[in-house]
Amino acid sequence: MSLFAIVLIVFLGIVLLIVEFLIVPGITVAGIGGVILIGGGVYFAYDVHGTMMGNYVLLGTFMMMILTLFYALRARTWKGTMLDSKMEGKAYSYDKTKVKKGDTGKTVTRLGPYGKVVINGIYMDARSVSGIIGANEPVEVVKTESSKIIVKPLNE
Repeated sequence: MSLFAIVLIVFLGIVLLIVEFLIVPGITVAGIGGVILIGGGVYFAYDVHGTMMGNYVLLGTFMMMILTLFYALRARTWKGTMLDSKMEGKAYSYDKTKVKKGDTGKTVTRLGPYGKVVINGIYMDARSVSGIIGANEPVEVVKTESSKIIVKPLNE
């Protein structure tokens, strides 16, 4: 077997390992085939061309794998495939001067224990103090927090 064929087998094995690591994660045919091809290439280098050439092929394989992984895992390599959108904004909050403890309103959705309520004409997130409250039920504000309020059924 020629040295060119051995280098080609090792190169194909490295390509299959990169496919295994970056495209098809898990233990698949690509990874197993890559390990077999690299091992076979190094074995044939030792068997056919002797210890000196086998050592060179082994060292070259190791260096090529390091370089390939270095270039494949660089940030700029994947820049074209990465999602570039940014999420901007802040969590919903309400005006604390418009809703305070003791105000009444009604549930828009079922609170089990979280849901939507309308109090003083403002729709907001709420949490029930006493478990599940059905939709369109009257509620009273027990406590206010930054992004939601805590309510209880009005008839309690």
